[in-house]
Amino acid sequence: MSREELEAASEALRKASELAEGDLQRRLYDHSNQVAELASRDQGPDHGRLDRHMNALYEIADDTDGDLHDHVVAAREHLKEYRTGVAGV
Repeated sequence: MSREELEAASEALRKASELAEGDLQRRLYDHSNQVAELASRDQGPDHGRLDRHMNALYEIADDTDGDLHDHVVAAREHLKEYRTGVAGV
């Protein structure tokens, strides 16, 4: 489990937010900040927290296309990879 995956997810979400507009831009930016905060904590996020972000990103990905879609999918994949190393469930 690597914090680098969380950092990469945050960066992908930041890039996605730069391509979005309005409410979607704000949502992506907020997710980016939240994931960056999780990466900087001593204790990483649990499955539940990761699932909430991943579910939101699934919904966003379904409503986007092009580079914006690609960045959201990349962020989701980074979270998924991080989650494989989280104990529990």
